[in-house]
Amino acid sequence: MTKKYNKISFILILLIVISFAASSGCLREFDEPDAQLGIRDIEMSADSVKSTYVWLNVTTYVENLGADSDGNATVMLKAFNEQTGLLELKQEADIGPMDKDETKAVNQIIRLPNSGSYRISATIVNDGEMGYDRWMTLSGLERLPTDQQETGIQIEGIDFIARAANSNGVVIQNDIYLKNEGVDTTKDYRILVKAREMDARLIADKKWISSGEIEPEDTIIRSVNLTVPDNYNYIVEVSVWDGNTVVMTGEDYVQLNPEKVIDRDQLVQNKNVNTADFVVEDDFDGAYAEDTESEYAEESPGFTTIFTAISLITALYIIRRRSQ
Repeated sequence: MTKKYNKISFILILLIVISFAASSGCLREFDEPDAQLGIRDIEMSADSVKSTYVWLNVTTYVENLGADSDGNATVMLKAFNEQTGLLELKQEADIGPMDKDETKAVNQIIRLPNSGSYRISATIVNDGEMGYDRWMTLSGLERLPTDQQETGIQIEGIDFIARAANSNGVVIQNDIYLKNEGVDTTKDYRILVKAREMDARLIADKKWISSGEIEPEDTIIRSVNLTVPDNYNYIVEVSVWDGNTVVMTGEDYVQLNPEKVIDRDQLVQNKNVNTADFVVEDDFDGAYAEDTESEYAEESPGFTTIFTAISLITALYIIRRRSQ
């Protein structure tokens, strides 16, 4: 009986020891919980804007609701194209050690094409395991203005002067107003000037000129002559080039065949503007409107023959429709 009692006592003591060992481990685990990292917010701002790409500064606010973090966690950023669903970008940044109840800002710079819309997601990765995530959408990057602190140059406006009108076309002088809104003198940029017909979108003429160096806050005029077929409407497009990169664009309109609306019948009629009536033969303010065509200048033929054929076919089609 004594041996049996001793055996039972030994088993009970052993069970108590095991129970204390297990409970002490639970208590230790309870007293020292793991870090619980979450994302409170995401902020984005344009860091640099080019003609085709934009650099964004993405700030992820990470908060720790658990124990102190040892610094092994990272923030993973992903950018998905919303039109195609394809992954455009993925990168990570270390969060670093964090105390309990601490909030830390993690900054990352990402580069994206400035066209289309994107879904930006931020995910906490801790010891290789994906944790809390948050996302936001991004669109309208193409409407962001390019960096002014790099070029400084702005296209303030364009004036047009008819210099000649004959069977070969109309010579239009384009006076381009350039202003330096930067703090430093600009570089000598190349400028491409094109006359594009509004409806067919064909280029009637184009030429290269040079901007020259422009002092801060100064506005200068650069002039170039384009020869275009008469009786058409044009978009004059101006693009400023820094090497092989377009850093600024602008446009204005020349209507050699303007139209008006008759209120009574809501019919569209041509105004039949005679371009020869507007030809300016004298030199217009030579001190400012100087022709700066450089070695980049090149002639482009007009398209009188093509548009004559198109106009004839259109007229025949309208006559046929009305006769029916």
